[in-house]
Amino acid sequence: MSKKSILDSNKNYNNWFDSSYYHILYDNRDYNEAKEFVKTILNHLKLKKNSKILDAACGKGRHSIEIEKFGYNVTGIDLSKNSIREAKKNENKNLNFLIHDISIPMDEKYDAVFNLFTSFGYHDKKKDLDVLNAIEMNLKNNGIGIIDFFNIKKVKNELVENEIIIKKNIKFNITRKANKDFVYKNIKFEDNHRKFNYNESVNALSLKEFEEYFSKTNLEILEVFGDYNLKEFKATVSPRLIILFQKKIK
Repeated sequence: MSKKSILDSNKNYNNWFDSSYYHILYDNRDYNEAKEFVKTILNHLKLKKNSKILDAACGKGRHSIEIEKFGYNVTGIDLSKNSIREAKKNENKNLNFLIHDISIPMDEKYDAVFNLFTSFGYHDKKKDLDVLNAIEMNLKNNGIGIIDFFNIKKVKNELVENEIIIKKNIKFNITRKANKDFVYKNIKFEDNHRKFNYNESVNALSLKEFEEYFSKTNLEILEVFGDYNLKEFKATVSPRLIILFQKKIK
């Protein structure tokens, strides 16, 4: 990735994800859940040992770290400098982390590409297709991909519109709303006599919309799961929308 590409990507990056407050608010991210999901999905995929895996939008690397322990060569990428700085503390010869935009292809091919824990859909729909096209280019022929997204129908049905969360004596005032296109979250708080106001916005993507995306790529959906135990996806009740796909040989 060129220096110019990094600068262009960072210019459009939501600084909330690189903020120390983001990590304070979400300090309850479940490492055991990540460990169990990694074990389950890898057992299902049965990839060869030493396969090369790209963890696209890896955050602090909680999934990457667990994947490497199963005998794979893992590269984690994310635009958050703070997250990558933290992730790099766990690097070894088979585990590396880079600041990189997931919508821009890497310089090498991988046996599998994972995009986990709703790390997709944070830009416009053209950017979503850019991400999918980059994943396609990052995969070897017949390579496998996973996108782990929320189930939009369940999110909308159970949306908590207003919530206050207190972490490290900081009172985060959170408001949420959803429409046919987006799920919005606004986070307001005060710390050291300074007021902060951040926003998150994720495209409200259904399975049908993902299928439309995939129809524009050389990626084929193989299976769809509804939770981290890989149970069948049911639009009304499943907590997750987990898509397993493969790069077709042209």
